[in-house]
Amino acid sequence: MGLWQDAKNIQKKDPAATSMAQVMLLYPGFHALIFYRVSHWLYGKRRFFLARLVSQWGRGFTNIEIHPGATIGHSLFIDHGAGVVVGETAEVGNNVTIYHGVTLGGTGRGTGKRHPTIQDNVLLGAGVKVLGPVVVGQGSRVGANSTVLTDIPPSATAVGSPAVVVRENGVKDVASEALDQRDYPNIFQQRMDEMARRLEKLEAQLPAPKDDAEAKDA
Repeated sequence: MGLWQDAKNIQKKDPAATSMAQVMLLYPGFHALIFYRVSHWLYGKRRFFLARLVSQWGRGFTNIEIHPGATIGHSLFIDHGAGVVVGETAEVGNNVTIYHGVTLGGTGRGTGKRHPTIQDNVLLGAGVKVLGPVVVGQGSRVGANSTVLTDIPPSATAVGSPAVVVRENGVKDVASEALDQRDYPNIFQQRMDEMARRLEKLEAQLPAPKDDAEAKDA
């Protein structure tokens, strides 16, 4: 039931998927979930070596690395999948969409919970890095190539490196399969414009420069 639900979700979200057979036979994101479900079952039985062996087979076959210790809900859509990495203590909720190049990783420090928690209905754009035991709240979306180092609230949009929240408009901004990722605001341009306005304001407060004659009289 779990894998069938995963496959149906992929077909629903990807307009290029014309049939269930195509999803099951040709989609590396679906194949990665098969390897993950098997390796995670073995991990739960404390067959750690076999679990890692199966997960490494999956990595070689799909170019998607999911640690068998990770916790993943139903209806995960890994689009394209190349270069996706999911760490051991990562938690991924239901109906999450992940594009290629996404990393759910640690920071290289500590033990225990080291990897992110991605709640239900989240979308992570291509190249997103979510590092450490941070939480990306339900229904949020993170723009391509962003780096998330702190918690993202529910139903928010975050962009940038490090990522900052740029929208908190509730249901209006909940991630959906109809999302057009081009509508993310340009946070870098906004910051540059803000700096320019502040500089202009400060310059206006400075005294006018004296001409040469005034300078000699002084």
